Amino acid sequence: MTSLDMAHNVRTAIARLRAFWEWYDAIPPIRRIHEQLAKIRDGWRRVSRWLNSVMPKGLYARALLIIILPMVILQSVIAFVFMERHWNVVTQRLSAGVVQDIAALIDIYRSYPQDKDQTTIRTIAQQRLGLVVDFLPIGEMPPPGPKPFFSLLDQTLSDELRKQIARPYWIDTVGKSALVEIRIRLDNDVMRIYARRNAAYASNSEIFLLWMVGTSAVLLFVAIIFLRNQIKPILKLADAAEAFGKGRDAPNFRPRGAREVRRAAQAFIEMKTRVERAIEQRTTMLAGVSHDLRTVLTRFKLELALVDQSPEIDAMKKDVDEMARMLEAYLAFARGDLGESAAPTDMAAFIEELKDDAERHGHKATVQFHGTPIVTVRPAAFKRCVGNLVSNAARYAKSIEISGHRDHRYLTITVDDDGPGIPLAQREDVFKPFLRLDDARNQDEGGTGLGLAIARDIARSHGGDIALSDSPMGGLRATVKVPV
Repeated sequence: MTSLDMAHNVRTAIARLRAFWEWYDAIPPIRRIHEQLAKIRDGWRRVSRWLNSVMPKGLYARALLIIILPMVILQSVIAFVFMERHWNVVTQRLSAGVVQDIAALIDIYRSYPQDKDQTTIRTIAQQRLGLVVDFLPIGEMPPPGPKPFFSLLDQTLSDELRKQIARPYWIDTVGKSALVEIRIRLDNDVMRIYARRNAAYASNSEIFLLWMVGTSAVLLFVAIIFLRNQIKPILKLADAAEAFGKGRDAPNFRPRGAREVRRAAQAFIEMKTRVERAIEQRTTMLAGVSHDLRTVLTRFKLELALVDQSPEIDAMKKDVDEMARMLEAYLAFARGDLGESAAPTDMAAFIEELKDDAERHGHKATVQFHGTPIVTVRPAAFKRCVGNLVSNAARYAKSIEISGHRDHRYLTITVDDDGPGIPLAQREDVFKPFLRLDDARNQDEGGTGLGLAIARDIARSHGGDIALSDSPMGGLRATVKVPV
């Protein structure tokens, strides 16, 4: 069999399987089952989305929920089992015992009619059974009294009276807190019995609830304290990583907490050390390259200065100066000004300086700032970032507007101009290094096409970014947004 025959057989088998599956799926019972399964999946997705929306987002809150929910469920199950198995059984047996004593007294009442004033029955009831018995004239029973919220005693006692005595009765378990009053209609009298509540009812619910709630509160308090101590090293690690991403230092950070958290913190420290070492090696290499190339360019300048002046020599001098500017731009982009330390900086005064620089070059500029002006950034790097945007606007526009806003999360600086702008499709391309558009706005003075690339690199090293959009002035708006 050739490979073509095998391929034909495989395609035929796949087509048959597809046809069988379509036929199988078209059977009405199968289709209904699939529809029901699809509804179940959709319902589960909706429930999952709802749970995700109502569940807390923080690790501390979720961990507390993980601790609290099992404790509440466990205590609820224990309380239910205890009430159903202990209180019901014990109360039933105690109530049955009291009703048996009452039934015995009724039998004595019937068996000894010669005891006209029932003195013997009262004595036996009080001394032997712990009951206070009295006989009332025949009459109507009192109306039913109020039922307690937990009517376990009423229900159990009523059931036992119906089963063992089977006579009209009336009970009151609320009127006297320590006693239970029972009235039973006899042939010629009404027997009134006072029994101790604890003789018919297992009344330890308060102690049980007190111990359950008290121990749960103590355990929950201890769990919160321990959990907070476990979460704190994770928050410290997050703060250190965030500070490193913004180009800041975390001098007091060290591994703490559980073994896994210490391992993550140690891995972060090692990564930070490797990144800083790589940056330092790159900076050292670039410094050496810069020194060697500048030495060559200096020799070029000296040799050109010793040569007789001519139009060709002037052109060569311009080329050398252009090479020097391009070299400085390349090195600045590669270096990224990462060696600078972050420091609190007055942003209102900062953008005022940019305005003065623009006005010195003959441009009309206005500034405004809202919010607290002190922000921690790398001053020289951030000045170069925004300065590149202002220089880019000044090169192609007559009027510039610089505005700043600082809230509790971000510092936002916008540079608006009335120039020709940049087409929407090319606004991301202008941030690419060494990219030069026709009549490009991102050409710095050396013509290297690194102005906006350097600006975005500095903004991202602060944990932020730069975005380009249409300006209300008719030109381009450049927005720098960095976290504070």
